[in-house]
Amino acid sequence: MRPERPDIAAPEFPGRVRWLNASKPPVMGELTPTGPVLVHFFDFAQLNSVRTLPYLLEWRRRYEPLGLRVLGIHSPRFPFTGERAALDAGIAALGITHPVADDSRYWIWHDYGCEGWPSLFLWARGGTLSWAHFGEGEYRATEEAIQEELLKLDVTVSLPEPMAPIRASDAPGQLVAPPTPEHFPGGSPAEPWTPEGGSGALELEYEAGGCFVVADGDGRLRASLDGGEPHEIPLGPAALLPIAEHPRHERHSLRLEAEGGVRVWAISFAPGVP
Repeated sequence: MRPERPDIAAPEFPGRVRWLNASKPPVMGELTPTGPVLVHFFDFAQLNSVRTLPYLLEWRRRYEPLGLRVLGIHSPRFPFTGERAALDAGIAALGITHPVADDSRYWIWHDYGCEGWPSLFLWARGGTLSWAHFGEGEYRATEEAIQEELLKLDVTVSLPEPMAPIRASDAPGQLVAPPTPEHFPGGSPAEPWTPEGGSGALELEYEAGGCFVVADGDGRLRASLDGGEPHEIPLGPAALLPIAEHPRHERHSLRLEAEGGVRVWAISFAPGVP
């Protein structure tokens, strides 16, 4: 969306924030005089954040040589994603190489007034807000806003066609069916579910275009759909683990079996086309 006012200025980053993939902390007052800056708030294990990443990485590849700068702000959704070692490993596992702020104390989050993951802010050359979007979607409109800012730098620049939708649900104007709400088996995002006595199972029904689990720890995690044979879900540093991706919005029953020191933080569902 376009900002309500044309004079919203980019806040400067707090000086005590740790940055990954940066030799020195980025300074908005030094970046915005030379070109637009795209700021992406995310959590490396949060489904909507991760689904946005392929677009962010491709926009960086396309437009950084033309003057765009991309910055990530990692404001954790779960307690474990705010841990330093987990964050460093998760960022590396997702292939993120642009600068990322460790915003585990939510200083930048509150400065920007974020309310959810992901949140995108495009700052024009000079440091005023040009475009913002909250949540998934509006990928083509966001890329067109980036191109508009780059044309202000050089009206003769040759720009590619905006990216084709990665998923059917990403297409502009596409109707999507609302997925089952995210499930927190421990009771909240702050409390994980752990298997009692070293093993346990979770069962639920869902309707969605895909199913994912947020889990970490040591042990084994297996999933089965609709009473089928269970398959192993490898635990890894990225922590958002795909269980099933469906061609359309579908209904299924899920059983998760865990052993050992596995912690299950959330079961998340992606939207799908009807």
